[in-house]
Amino acid sequence: MTKEKVSSRRKKSQMAEIWRRMRKNTAAMIGLAILAVILLVAIFAGVICDYDTQVIAQNMAQRLQPPSAEHWFGTDAYGRDTFARVVYGARISLAIGVAATVGSVLISGFLGAVCGYYGGKVDAVIMRIMDMFLAIPTELLALAIVASLGPSMANLLIAVTVARIPPFTRIVRSSILSVIDQEYIEAARACGASDFIIIVRHVLPNALGPIIIQATMGVGRMILTAAGLSFIGMGVTPPTPEWGSMLSEGREFMRYSPYITLFPGIAIILTFLSLNLLGDGLRDALDPKLKD
Repeated sequence: MTKEKVSSRRKKSQMAEIWRRMRKNTAAMIGLAILAVILLVAIFAGVICDYDTQVIAQNMAQRLQPPSAEHWFGTDAYGRDTFARVVYGARISLAIGVAATVGSVLISGFLGAVCGYYGGKVDAVIMRIMDMFLAIPTELLALAIVASLGPSMANLLIAVTVARIPPFTRIVRSSILSVIDQEYIEAARACGASDFIIIVRHVLPNALGPIIIQATMGVGRMILTAAGLSFIGMGVTPPTPEWGSMLSEGREFMRYSPYITLFPGIAIILTFLSLNLLGDGLRDALDPKLKD
């Protein structure tokens, strides 16, 4: 049997073990189920609702209608269907959260790998720069960036991505340092493998556990940060449906029409909760110190 087949079987066995441990975690399965529903809603938003007539088009004759058979979540101040806007808001909010997380993980993965692998002056310089940014709260840093660039979806994405790079870089560096002195790393060096090959094939794959966990939870934090910026008018601009901007639009009607803010708020809470439950489950499943 070739080394490739042995390695493939070992990886499949590890994945099966992780999935088995995940299935035994009730909270993680609940989080996964909730997240799966939200993802399906976001993917099939165009099938569930019509964007032009229900999400964007204004109908002042139907404004501030309470929940009914025709409008499940009621209508907003412009007569737009709140259910349709929450559904399309799922697509936008998840897209921002996932894209920002992927971008920040890729950049911080490179920086953290360089710091952890090479150390020395390179590590000192990069980490001191990261420490400077870590001294600023993530939300405040994102606000400063988007305020300087101007409110838009693209600038919001840039802001939340950059704001999460410092903490992710520290996590990646810590994960790299935990495996850099292992014997298989020394063996790869002795065999003449280049630094790039060692980092890509040996270091990063064995340090992925904490990175995956933090990235999963990071999506929820990205969505929450983006919603907060949109709420104060520094994120996604109307009439684009985004959960934070929907909360902002409905806040002046909370006393008489609370459903305008209630349903986007529930969507944010459920998404954030599901991602955190899933992240906790992944942490438990990937931790070799935990026993069944």
